[in-house]
Amino acid sequence: MNDEPGSTGGPAHRTWWDRLGHMFSGEARNRGELIEELRSAQSNGLLSAYTLTMVEGAMKVNELSVDDVMVPRAQIVMLPVESTLPELLAVVVESGHSRFPVHGEDKDEILGVLLAKDLLKFFGAAEHFDIRSILRPAVLIPESMRLNVLLEEFRLSRNHMALVVNEYGGVAGLITIEDVLEQIVGEIDDEHDDEDVPQLMHEQAGGDWLVSALTPIEDFNERTGAEFSDEEYDTVGGMVTSEFGHLPEVGEEVAIGGYLFHVTEADDRRVQQFRVARQPL
Repeated sequence: MNDEPGSTGGPAHRTWWDRLGHMFSGEARNRGELIEELRSAQSNGLLSAYTLTMVEGAMKVNELSVDDVMVPRAQIVMLPVESTLPELLAVVVESGHSRFPVHGEDKDEILGVLLAKDLLKFFGAAEHFDIRSILRPAVLIPESMRLNVLLEEFRLSRNHMALVVNEYGGVAGLITIEDVLEQIVGEIDDEHDDEDVPQLMHEQAGGDWLVSALTPIEDFNERTGAEFSDEEYDTVGGMVTSEFGHLPEVGEEVAIGGYLFHVTEADDRRVQQFRVARQPL
């Protein structure tokens, strides 16, 4: 086996894998230590910044419960069971959703879930429409359920949506498999999400910039005159996080190529914004 320091089979890498193996085997049970090992792996080039973010997100899912991420009741698009076919179609088109809870006399009486695709069979045959005949069973879960448990239930049952009920049996919210996965991989956009392009860079008085971590490096170079390479990283966030060698917190800063990147917004899973200033020559 090659023992050169730069080799993937060298002592440094074997040592890191040994330490990580000990943690998973039970010799170290401290979550913070495990995260530090993973961040060390990322700084050594064994993990990409995005992979590290996903791993940390997956670990975070074990700590979150349904009520941390569910869509609250007031924002749920529900359908009354007495709705006519034209009324249902209007709601489906306007909302862009594919699944809808259907209720009886009040919104706590959930009769089932309507899949938008099930309405297709009634085009040209509206006289045979009966919403009750096409409802799917509704999955009801408590607010306190852990996200990792829910994700496993979604996988085994092949359901994509669940209604969240409170201790009194009333509807408290709604959660989808997408809501859970976004805690791991970040925001998932689909064809119904707002397509407006957000402003990612804002020039400040004095010449500094507020820069979203999602800003493409090419755009950053064009706006500021910088000459950063985008061969390895596509976004400013990926480039700067890699330079830190760990997921930075608000207030941390690092100098790269004549620019000072100061973290102004961040959460447990990703950096969101930097204040960027040119360093004096």
